[in-house]
Amino acid sequence: MRILVIGGGGREAALVFKIAQSKKVTKLFCAPGNAGIASYATCVPIAVNQIEQLLQFAKENQIDLTVVGPEIPLSLGVVDLFQSEGLKIFGPRKRAAQLESSKAFSKQFMRKYHILTPEAEVVTLEEAAGRIEKLKMPIVLKVDGLAAGKGVVIAQDIQEAMAGLGFFKSIGKGTEKILLEQYLIGVEATFLVVADSETVVPLASAKDYKRLFDNDLGPNTGGMGAVSPAPTMTPELHAHVMTKIMQPTLKGLTEEGIAYQGILYVGLMLTEEGPYVLEFNARLGDPEAQAVLPRLKTDWVDLMEAVLEHRLDRLKLEWDDAVSVCVVLASDGYPGDFKKGEEIFGLGNVEETVMVFHAGTAQNQGASVTAGGRVLGVTALGSDYQSARAKCYQAIDRISFEGMLYRKDIGR
Repeated sequence: MRILVIGGGGREAALVFKIAQSKKVTKLFCAPGNAGIASYATCVPIAVNQIEQLLQFAKENQIDLTVVGPEIPLSLGVVDLFQSEGLKIFGPRKRAAQLESSKAFSKQFMRKYHILTPEAEVVTLEEAAGRIEKLKMPIVLKVDGLAAGKGVVIAQDIQEAMAGLGFFKSIGKGTEKILLEQYLIGVEATFLVVADSETVVPLASAKDYKRLFDNDLGPNTGGMGAVSPAPTMTPELHAHVMTKIMQPTLKGLTEEGIAYQGILYVGLMLTEEGPYVLEFNARLGDPEAQAVLPRLKTDWVDLMEAVLEHRLDRLKLEWDDAVSVCVVLASDGYPGDFKKGEEIFGLGNVEETVMVFHAGTAQNQGASVTAGGRVLGVTALGSDYQSARAKCYQAIDRISFEGMLYRKDIGR
């Protein structure tokens, strides 16, 4: 099979790493890819939002199956476009991807189908300041549209809330509507499933670390690390999430006339009253994918084919009993402004049992250099979190670049 992966971050590096292990693959492409992905796939200089060019490439290169990594092409309708031309593609259609691309749509959907989620009101950016003054603090501010993991602000007081609105204005597109959401106290966890529109099957759970600094301090980011499975995911909680959240979600989508095919990610807040849904994503999380995929023994190509052929109910997924720890190495200044082009040293010194997934990297005269806020994801497996953590941080000690920033408490 000739396979094209769309994307160029850490999630796509983990996908390419996993797909490359399949005996079914004869040729692997990635658009646009990055310096690390180039070791496994031919990188194609097409941006993820150039869906017409991606379609043209797939046609010209006899691509048998395309895999969508990030949310932007899903929200633009890349799946609809490919399917309209008779091409196989793994991921949800544009209408289904609204669960992620519009938080207002997602919130309305959950209310309609009685899925537990924090209370929220949707206002325009102009209306938000007036409403905030009347609300009890703390609150959570969310932009309605896509914001690359930066569209959430937890405000402890009115001053922080107003600063959050100012930040949203600086983002621009996608911030026309704002959600003012109830603040919940609890522990976050990530639950991943795969669906073929009829059957929903759980993948491994994960916990991601969204704040920039140790002890969950600092601004929200796209994610500074992850572990799998989530330490809080008991068999009882797993069963509850499947029966009270995932199955009603797929049933509700069907009632709305939406056939959901692909990965569905749910961000949970585990409270004393039970799990609340904070968000849906229509794709694998990043960095959660870098923690989850190395634990999967089943061929990812087999999984995708089972979804596209509506036979997911006949596929048994096999998982490694080991736990995984992934630590993100970021550029100083992230999630704000950061320098690019810093040479990355020590990648060849990392033990083969540790996986280094490139995220924001590029090639410059044969060297890997920084090209993004989140640069690398270092993942290790172990019999427990402590041993996986030790392997991970030992590997990180061998890697360096100017301004390298990472959390020291992932998996602790």
